[in-house]
Amino acid sequence: MSHSHSVEDVSLNRFHKLLTVRSGGGSFVDGYVLSIIGIAMVQVSPALGLTAFWEGMIAASALIGIFFGGFFGGLLTDHFGRRLIYFVGPTLFIVCSLAQYWVTSGEVLFLLRFLNGVAVGIEYPVATAFLVEFLPKKNRGPCLATLTLLWFAGAATAYIAGEAILRTGGDNAWRLTLASTAVIGAILFLVRLGTPESPRWLISKGRHAEADAIIKRVYGPDFGLSNLPAEAKTASVSFSHLLHSGYGKRMAFVSIFWTCSVVPVFAVYAFAPKVLHALNLTGDWASYGSVAITLLFVVGCLIATRLVNVIGRRQLLLQSFLWSGLALLMLGWWKDGPSLLILFFFGAYAVFIGGAQVLQLVYPNEIFPTAIRAGAVGVGTSMSRIGAAVGTYLVPVSLDKLGTGDTMYIAAGITFFGLLVSWWLAPETNALNLEQAAALSNEEQGNARSTSGIVAKRS
Repeated sequence: MSHSHSVEDVSLNRFHKLLTVRSGGGSFVDGYVLSIIGIAMVQVSPALGLTAFWEGMIAASALIGIFFGGFFGGLLTDHFGRRLIYFVGPTLFIVCSLAQYWVTSGEVLFLLRFLNGVAVGIEYPVATAFLVEFLPKKNRGPCLATLTLLWFAGAATAYIAGEAILRTGGDNAWRLTLASTAVIGAILFLVRLGTPESPRWLISKGRHAEADAIIKRVYGPDFGLSNLPAEAKTASVSFSHLLHSGYGKRMAFVSIFWTCSVVPVFAVYAFAPKVLHALNLTGDWASYGSVAITLLFVVGCLIATRLVNVIGRRQLLLQSFLWSGLALLMLGWWKDGPSLLILFFFGAYAVFIGGAQVLQLVYPNEIFPTAIRAGAVGVGTSMSRIGAAVGTYLVPVSLDKLGTGDTMYIAAGITFFGLLVSWWLAPETNALNLEQAAALSNEEQGNARSTSGIVAKRS
């Protein structure tokens, strides 16, 4: 084996495939957890005598949990390592989901759903950082993009399993439905047993001998530390660098593009039936429309997964925002148009936003160094959930007060804002190894130094 042969240039091996399953399982559970409550809610409300306030709080509880889980999960993953935090999510899924079987009040259900959300939030930074730090360069984008597809697979499974349990489970069917997440959590826990720590994280903590042993175990005895591209020697990077210096600009880019790609999706997704009804699509048309739009989101993500290496990250993001924004604009313009035309634009939006969807997990994992990678993904997750919560809350208000047309124009405006910010700030990381992608350019380093100088003078 040549001394210079990088671990990022090897072929995808059995370990990489297993790690993709181990990390992807987290996305699958996320989709399941967030969707199962919608199905169970029909029986939960009357059974627990929930007020409208607690119905809303329970619906939003997981989103609030994800905000905290993402933020603190990222910090903990960078501090304690990927391997330890890898088991926190599955453990919380098992315990909190089982506890939901015996729940007797809306307050307790809110707390348990909140903790499930925390587990989901933790999964984003730990599972993606783990994956990206082991994967070969050419598989990084497609494998990370696959996690978005697995989220939809989890959501679809929740709908199928939820409906089946509710129809056959009798009076306690809703309890079984909510507790069912524990089964997937347990499988995920078992599948993750035996996962080694990330060598990159170990190196960032000065534990070179352990890192070398893991590299040999994963890639073969001919490999060692010399085959892992070294990160640029910069001053030690800490979590505070996400808020200023060169990485502050990158964090702003990730937070804004992620939020701008999430808010309209939550609007379209959560209120597709309401929007379809407001667009004069009723009865069977509304049902078919909701199912078709869900499938088209998956198709969009599938297409984007195939394109992420072909046209590159930057181009994929810009095209995704441009065409999905135009589709929303057309929805506003043709709000009283023929049903088929409305469905066409809804479908076009669902397909075109796929690019921005899959890049939510690709970009933050590539453009930050090992020491703050998980923290960056965590912050991006948290910021996007604020957007999602605001979007979910404001869409019905907007539909009611402003009408369908103006609501779609606002959603288009948010999408075009995402396009502008991405055009200004999105880097191209397609052909770069992980160290090159995470390194600051000369211009960014200059800005970082001047920022540090100002901060030093102030203090």
